[in-house]
Amino acid sequence: MLGRDVVTVLHDADVTALGRAELDVTDADAVDHAVRGHDVVVNAAAWTDVDGAESAEAAATAVNGDGPAHLAAACARHGARLVQISTDYVFDGAATAPYAEDAPTGPRSAYGRSKLAGERAVLATLPDTGYVVRTAWLYGEHGGNFVATMARLAAARDTLDVVDDQRGQPTWSLDLARRVVELATADAPAGVYHATNSGETTWFGLARAVFTQLGLDPERVRPTTTDTFPRPAPRPAYSVLGHRGWDRAGLAPMRRWDEALAAAAPVVLAKAFPNS
Repeated sequence: MLGRDVVTVLHDADVTALGRAELDVTDADAVDHAVRGHDVVVNAAAWTDVDGAESAEAAATAVNGDGPAHLAAACARHGARLVQISTDYVFDGAATAPYAEDAPTGPRSAYGRSKLAGERAVLATLPDTGYVVRTAWLYGEHGGNFVATMARLAAARDTLDVVDDQRGQPTWSLDLARRVVELATADAPAGVYHATNSGETTWFGLARAVFTQLGLDPERVRPTTTDTFPRPAPRPAYSVLGHRGWDRAGLAPMRRWDEALAAAAPVVLAKAFPNS
C-alpha cells in the first residue's frame, strides 16, 4: 500500500521499485546488491500480520528486525540514506497524552518487538543518515485496510459494532508517502519522526466518518469495547503520536485525519464501495 503510493509520488524520478517477489529483505547479499547505486532507500517491506506474529515471532523479526538491519548495513557501505517505516506498536499503548518521538518504548506484542528491533538497527548503524518514520492506522487505495473494510461492510450489513475504546490517528497512505518523500529530500536531521495525520479519534469514530463520507447514516455504526473482539495480540488503547519532530525538518505536521479522509474518499471509498 505505502510502497505503491511512494512510487506514485515519485513518478518523474529515477525509482527502483522492488516488491516481495523481487527482493527478500532477509537475504543480506540480495539487499546489498539492491542498494548499490542508490542514494535513498525507503523500506516499506514488513510483516504486518499482527496476530500471526504472536505465534511466529522469529519469522516476524526476520522481516521486521533483520531486514532493516541488512538494509542499514548496505546503506552504510554504499553511502545511501535509509527511511525505515515503523509503527505505534513500539509503545505500550497506556499513555493519556501523545507519545513524543523520544518517549520510552515498551511494545506489548511480538509485532511491536519485531518493529522495534528494526528501528534500533537503523538508528545504531546509520546515526547520521537513518530515518525512522513511525505511523499508525494506515489506509489507502491499495491493499486491505480498516477504511476499505468498513466501506464494504456498509453495503452488506444493516449495523456494525466497532470498538470505541482504542484511540489513534487514521492516516492516509498517500499523505504518508508525500511526507516520506519530503523528508528524504529535505536534508533533514536523522532520527525518529512521527508521520500520522493530526487529530485523533477511535475506530468507532472513524467508522462513522466513513459512513458519512458514503452518504450513509452513521447511526448504523454502534460502539463496543475491545474485549468484545478478543485477538491473540493486544491492541494499544492509545496510539496517538506527537509531531514536534517535524520542527527539526522545517516541515509542518500533517493535516487532520478527517480532512485527509475527505480527500481520500473519491479513490479509497469509491473503489471499495462502487455505488457510492
